[in-house]
Amino acid sequence: MNRDLTVGNPNTVLRRFCIPLFGSIIFQQLYNIADSFVAGKFVGEQALAAVGNSYEITLIFIAFAFGCNIGCSVIVSQLFGAKRFRDMKTAVSTTLIASGVLCLLLMTGGLLFSTDLLRLIHTPEEVFEASKLYLDIYILSLPFVFYYNVATGIFSALGNSKTPFLFLMCSSLANIGMDILFTTYFSNVFTHGVDGVAWATFLCQGVSCVLALIFVYRTFSEIRIEEKAPLFSWHLLGRISTIAIPSILQQSFVSFGNIIIQSVINTFGTGVMAGYSASVKLNNLVITSLTTVGNGISNFTAQNIGAGKTVRVREGFRAGLKLVWLLCLPLAVLYFFAGSLLVRIFLDAPSSAALGTGAQFLRIVAPFYFVVAAKLVADGMLRGAALMKQFMVTTFTDLLLRVALAKALSVTALGSTGIWLAWPIGWTVATILSVHFYRRHFTRAAARLLSPLRNKVTSL
Repeated sequence: MNRDLTVGNPNTVLRRFCIPLFGSIIFQQLYNIADSFVAGKFVGEQALAAVGNSYEITLIFIAFAFGCNIGCSVIVSQLFGAKRFRDMKTAVSTTLIASGVLCLLLMTGGLLFSTDLLRLIHTPEEVFEASKLYLDIYILSLPFVFYYNVATGIFSALGNSKTPFLFLMCSSLANIGMDILFTTYFSNVFTHGVDGVAWATFLCQGVSCVLALIFVYRTFSEIRIEEKAPLFSWHLLGRISTIAIPSILQQSFVSFGNIIIQSVINTFGTGVMAGYSASVKLNNLVITSLTTVGNGISNFTAQNIGAGKTVRVREGFRAGLKLVWLLCLPLAVLYFFAGSLLVRIFLDAPSSAALGTGAQFLRIVAPFYFVVAAKLVADGMLRGAALMKQFMVTTFTDLLLRVALAKALSVTALGSTGIWLAWPIGWTVATILSVHFYRRHFTRAAARLLSPLRNKVTSL
């Protein structure tokens, strides 16, 4: 069901719109968590290390898919809010064509240079073959990753967050079952273990992608316009790219930063790698979930800007902040006090290094989820208003601080603990900047809207 986000109480509107988005990303993350869980439980600690090692590289590809998602979503939201349905249809088809070309280029480059990427992050020889196998299969699934992300961005732009949630819930649960099936009953076919979980994910992502695209087609076929919409527009591609390219660069550099951090972590051995692999999946579950809620806030912002309701955006910021903090509370408490138990979910017989690393990482970062949540709400507002320069500044500040501090502190007496301390420092500084940019822009925008009214009252 499509929903107009420009009417109604912002607290109620955002809650009804964003909660299904939050649920969707929980199930989206279950894909990667399921791979790690099955690899660690049914194959072994080295398999978990291989999946976690490859995961940092897969985030580069996800960055491009996410950029296509957010670029399409923001522009379609603005056009939907302005009731420009013909241009909205053209924006969707333009994104689908451009995303296909970009995906093909990335697949070619990924398959050619996967070995070099794994060497770049100092992948240990004992997990190198398994890491490459998992990564190559993942690259083959990129069309599904791209088009599913674009489809969910379209649904979100139209205020429909329930449809992608239902797709992901079914697909993720099926993925868990197929992971186990492929690594146990078909272990004679998938002899490396990690190839079984990779192919299971490939199949489930493919099914959810095809279903999502069918529903997108049906939704847009029901939107009647007076004349046929063009299939492609360079002008709209330019507008989409204005949002997409900074988002891709942001996510890509974050991924490269994570790869640098991963290369530092790899120097501490397989045990630390496995512990980090388990705990960072749990951490990414929270961060990606909050980012997705921030994307929903971007849709809220874009629709209201398209409808000329800038003052309402400020009400949305306060509502969004309440929402993300409520979501953070149980997760932060769980991670802080039950980190060891959660890490054990991924490992059948964890070494002391793996268990200690995972629990320590979660204890350090969990209290700061409230801080980064505020950043992601403000980032959502900045993206929805197409303030990409400010958005990039906050993101790169966080990234550069985390990478620099991880490398610097890891060679001190702190050892691997110093790497984990880089997260809260980067988050805190970037949050201060992001909230500052949001308040400066939208306070001025509200003042500009209110000044004609004040002048009118004064003249009376």
